[in-house]
Amino acid sequence: MTVTRPDVSASSRTSSAVRVRLLENDDLGELQALIAADPIVNAVVAARLHEVGDLGDAGLSGSLIGVEIGGRLVGGCFNGGNLMPFCPDPRAVAPLAHFLADRPRICSAVVGRREVLTPLWSVLGRSWSRPRLLRPQQPLLVVSSVDAAAVDPQLRPATAKDLDNYLPAAAAMFTEELGLSPFLHMTRAAYRERLGSLVSARRALLLNDVNGHVIFKAELAAVSPDTCQIQGVWVRPDLRGQGISGPAMAGVVQYALRLAPSASLYVNDFNIPARRLYERLGMRPVATLTTILF
Repeated sequence: MTVTRPDVSASSRTSSAVRVRLLENDDLGELQALIAADPIVNAVVAARLHEVGDLGDAGLSGSLIGVEIGGRLVGGCFNGGNLMPFCPDPRAVAPLAHFLADRPRICSAVVGRREVLTPLWSVLGRSWSRPRLLRPQQPLLVVSSVDAAAVDPQLRPATAKDLDNYLPAAAAMFTEELGLSPFLHMTRAAYRERLGSLVSARRALLLNDVNGHVIFKAELAAVSPDTCQIQGVWVRPDLRGQGISGPAMAGVVQYALRLAPSASLYVNDFNIPARRLYERLGMRPVATLTTILF
């Protein structure tokens, strides 16, 4: 995917003490410290930095924008397919918002702490197009242990042989969660390739029925030094409420904890059955996220 980098030569509506700019490799140490201050919320950005180690690497699939106040980095965002702000200092939010509002939107979603996204969107919402969906409250949950006796032993990483059966399940989850088909903006071959990269990395987990059809799936969206973020949890609709998800999710958490010291995920506040399941697994809330989808 070609990512448009922001025109950092343009002035932003900030005071002379504040600077908003594209971050470079010289900023990496300060950036990593900022990300590490909120490691569960910033898991996706932390994982990408850990994987590439170079802010100019194409594998980053986006750019990193920083807000400096008095010469010190106090906030910023990852700007790519997702816009993910990290602003532990609330003074960073307004200049970042005005900087982004002056430029074309390139993301399909904005995800971050609710207390950051609320003021950020109060500015961006006046310049960017109307969002398709707004998920204002999504508890971010974390766990660092799991009862091995609760794990479904049939849960396993998907292999290349599973891909043809895994794809319809992944597409069904995508459509149910996001309200549109993944094939609206990409070909089936491109979507299969994206799933294939997860499968080859052993980050797609599944349960099959006796006919080899997927009845449960989950993916590991990001693996950082601090956490493994789980996404795309799905149970085949006709089998929901039959006790499949509990042991399967315990297995996902167990697998994730082999890769990082904690497992995390965020869930829609209105998804009460899922929230109860995660509570039974010992997952505790550490933040509330907001997601804005275009």
